[in-house]
Amino acid sequence: MDEKISIIIPAYNIKEYLGKCLDSVCAQSYHNLEIIVVDDGSTDGTAEFIDQYALRDIRIKPIHKSNGGVTSARLAGVSVATGVFIGFVDGDDYVEPDMYRRLYDNAIQYQADIAHCGYQMVFPNGRVDYYYNSGKIKVQDKETGIKDLLEGVVVEPGLWNKLYRKSLFHVLMDSDKMRCDIKINEDLLMNFYLFREAKRAVFEDVCLYHYLLRKNSAATSTVNINKLRDPIKVTKIILDETKSEIDLHNIMEERLIRQLINLETFKGNKDQTILVRECRKMGHIELRNMMTDILKSPKLNIRIKMMAVFACNMPFVYRCIYQTYLKLTRLDRKYAID
Repeated sequence: MDEKISIIIPAYNIKEYLGKCLDSVCAQSYHNLEIIVVDDGSTDGTAEFIDQYALRDIRIKPIHKSNGGVTSARLAGVSVATGVFIGFVDGDDYVEPDMYRRLYDNAIQYQADIAHCGYQMVFPNGRVDYYYNSGKIKVQDKETGIKDLLEGVVVEPGLWNKLYRKSLFHVLMDSDKMRCDIKINEDLLMNFYLFREAKRAVFEDVCLYHYLLRKNSAATSTVNINKLRDPIKVTKIILDETKSEIDLHNIMEERLIRQLINLETFKGNKDQTILVRECRKMGHIELRNMMTDILKSPKLNIRIKMMAVFACNMPFVYRCIYQTYLKLTRLDRKYAID
């Protein structure tokens, strides 16, 4: 018999997108669902929309709370979830009709605590980028799952293309590990703790989740304090957590170096100039203090060492080279919304 799955949908001021999201979840071929929609203090009518929509499907359970951010909303949903498994959907995205059937069947077949899949990035102009849609299945033990997550090649750091055994969440619900003030890369941090609890995960590379790009979404939003500082905060937390795990620690050390280098490339409008300058200065000092170890490290390749040298000693030149590279490769248009 199919076990209950709790789908948690955090919602903050997304009234115009939420209907399509809820339609896609309610239409799942896997029927034994509990759909928990968490209104995180919306002011645009989202709260009323959720209540009205719940009248259409008894599986929908609205939660209304004061604004506390997406992590706060997700954990509020977990705290009332009664399913054996938990999934997350962002309220401005939608899913394929068989997504949770596929994920659940894989979790059962491979005796996995986490089942995950690929996704599609959908642009407003109709363009779709697939990540990656090879159709391959990869079974990951605990060590492989965490390594794949932190390397960011096989495992997408988002929470929304995964199904988790609810028992994994005890590590988060009984502690203050998840900081609600972190707005960017908070999903990587939560996944780190959940993959650490999982004995096995299974990844099927089919693109069942639709990640919609829109103006002011995390991927397209302009520079702000969270975008500049949160990824580094998350990396440092995981660095501290992996002090005794050499391979994982090395992965996170390289990630930190790349993030500090990347701070030199951020640009902001006139109102953001002081913020960007302060964050660059902070990153510059930290990178300079690490430079001797970076140059001596046998684990780092020559390319990242050269990037660090240029970013540290000739930041203006590095920014020019970087911007030229983006234009030549058209990576500066990767998340462009025309």
